[in-house]
Amino acid sequence: MIIILIYNQILTMKPQSSVTRLMFAAGALALGVMLSGCDQSSDDAKSASQHDAAAHQNAADGAPHGAGHSDPAQADTGHQDTARGEQPQHSAPGETSGSDRQNAVVSEPQSWPRTLQTPKGAVTLQQAPKRIVSTSVTLTGTLLAINAPVIGSGATGRNSTVADEQGFFTQWSAVAKERQLKPLYVTEPNAEAIAAEAPDLIIIAATGGDSAIKLYDQLSTIAPTLVIDYGNKSWQQLAVQLGDITGHENEAKAVIDRFEQRVQQVKQEITLPPQPVSALVYYEDGRGVNLWTPESAQGKLLTELGFSLAMPPADVHGGTSMGKRNDIIQLTGENMAAGLTGKTMILFSSDDETVQKVEANQFLVHLEPVSAKRVYSMGPDTFRLDYYSASNMLNSIERDFKAQ
Repeated sequence: MIIILIYNQILTMKPQSSVTRLMFAAGALALGVMLSGCDQSSDDAKSASQHDAAAHQNAADGAPHGAGHSDPAQADTGHQDTARGEQPQHSAPGETSGSDRQNAVVSEPQSWPRTLQTPKGAVTLQQAPKRIVSTSVTLTGTLLAINAPVIGSGATGRNSTVADEQGFFTQWSAVAKERQLKPLYVTEPNAEAIAAEAPDLIIIAATGGDSAIKLYDQLSTIAPTLVIDYGNKSWQQLAVQLGDITGHENEAKAVIDRFEQRVQQVKQEITLPPQPVSALVYYEDGRGVNLWTPESAQGKLLTELGFSLAMPPADVHGGTSMGKRNDIIQLTGENMAAGLTGKTMILFSSDDETVQKVEANQFLVHLEPVSAKRVYSMGPDTFRLDYYSASNMLNSIERDFKAQ
């Protein structure tokens, strides 16, 4: 259309030399070709924009480019937080079961490269990683569970009730030794130690006492660095996410399925104690407890096994010194005994000595589970559930309540 208009204008010009009119005509033709090319480029750009928008939406949903699957509150790795019962929240929208397996949707294996959306932006991995360094001792356990090639990890304090001589959690300590996992540092992240392992992927926790987020800029110059928020995920959901990242989707599915089969087996083999139960972490100083709610990972697993959770009366209010949380209710002072209404008491982050302390507490001796000797320990590693500690919890449940 533009060419025709210009050409008509040339024809209506006052007489000029034929050379001049030829030059105008040639210019019109060149201009038309250029504008036609711009129209095509505009169409191509529009198509590319629509494609990028779709890819961005996938990333926003927590999926690698082209995938269609779904993708933890802050917790410290120190012994003090263990004793106090600080536990990451494990709730997720839309849960209707005592387990998080419904939300842990395992996708089909995707091709490489993969673009992953993280709190620090998109990161593209060109191929499946072969040398992973985990700066979070919390995330390391799940990486081991899905058989990801993790070669080194940050560690927590050594030789505690929850960690071995290397600073690795006791629930997966033997697996770490078997796979020759190297402890790179204790508590304080060390970029030089990480770089010395020549990783092709570095994984950082977004929050918590084991987060190396302050070193993100430095670590991202060493290898692709992913920030993982584990505060709002069950271990099953975390396994799915890490499976997608590492190319171990099938292993993630297998470990989740294996655990669920074990849950159903234990459920069939136990006789429930008097219900409901008070599931809690007992403070070392004996002055308070953290009571697990149905929103906690521990509460959900108990519920799936058939247990009913006892909650405090409406006039007993929990504390908020650990922030507003939906996985625990803090009961201290006079509220401690008043809020423990269960007929059975199940202790987490505990051992047999903890049971003895509870039974000797003068403020609790009048409670039914204490006087009736129905106080049970789930073990010291149950302050935070991963595949290994959750499996140990199932073993304790089976031991204590196995049908006669």
